[in-house]
Amino acid sequence: MTVLVTGGRGLVGSHVIEALHAAGEQVRAFVGDVTDPATWRRAAAGERGEVRGIVHAAALVAPRATFAEFERVNVGGTRLAVETARATGARLVHVSSAAVYGRAAAYAAGSDAVAVTEDFPFAPIPEYDFYARTKRMAEELVRDEAARGGLSAAAIRPNVIYGERDRLFTPRVMAVVRRGFAPQIGPGTNHLSCVYAGNVAAAIIAALDRPLAGFRAYNVTRDAAPELTQREFFTAFAEAQKVRLRFVPVPVPIARLGAQLWTRWLRLRDPRRYAGLGSAAVDFLVGENPYAVARAQQELGWIARFDARTAIRRAVAGF
Repeated sequence: MTVLVTGGRGLVGSHVIEALHAAGEQVRAFVGDVTDPATWRRAAAGERGEVRGIVHAAALVAPRATFAEFERVNVGGTRLAVETARATGARLVHVSSAAVYGRAAAYAAGSDAVAVTEDFPFAPIPEYDFYARTKRMAEELVRDEAARGGLSAAAIRPNVIYGERDRLFTPRVMAVVRRGFAPQIGPGTNHLSCVYAGNVAAAIIAALDRPLAGFRAYNVTRDAAPELTQREFFTAFAEAQKVRLRFVPVPVPIARLGAQLWTRWLRLRDPRRYAGLGSAAVDFLVGENPYAVARAQQELGWIARFDARTAIRRAVAGF
């Protein structure tokens, strides 16, 4: 029995492949364009039932691409993953995102001490947030197809992911703290909604091994205890690089203004292309982690293997 993994060269997919190999699973890495039906047919070739699970981790995340390109990859690729799961009888685990809730709404709820569970209502997403819009579209596609019957599927909803082979968040944090100075937005005592890729992979494996009928979504948005504050998180990156770090206080209104001006400038340059997160990035940096993970723990038996300090050391060593 084989598990087919898309995005195997990416952050989440590569950690999933490592975890599957460690568990003694047969793994088939999807190589090629996830929007090409012929490539999917080749990847899933064999007798029905040979592929027991599909982990769809491939996605367009944050390049400056058009909405049409985000939709082609994130929605079109997911549609083919669903079709392949139906054709093979495989369990589908779709790597979604906590962005489907609407970033601002989730952090506003967190500031009011409201836990964002998987039943939290979806809120409007800004037009320019192409990633969040297409990830919501992709997850709704999986949910609706599962509701038709004949498809067993789970959606894993991480927020910001870091770790070895990350090409976005991790190298940027490392570069900032390597200078010896880092901005501290607000008091720095909030807990960031970050999760190590190895912990996400563990949740994906658990979702493969505990199939439930129909569709079910799971937040996977924090590492094992103890949770780190904003200051502690960046300090841990500095310590892993043997850098003495000093913080430069930045008032939250100034940070929001800077983020908004930067996003506005990018959108003026080319309004057709993805232009970053704007004030949503500041919400992430200053907001308390609003996402509840109890459902994944209780229904999947998911246990985050790595605490943040251990995970950060592993991530930095990987670079």
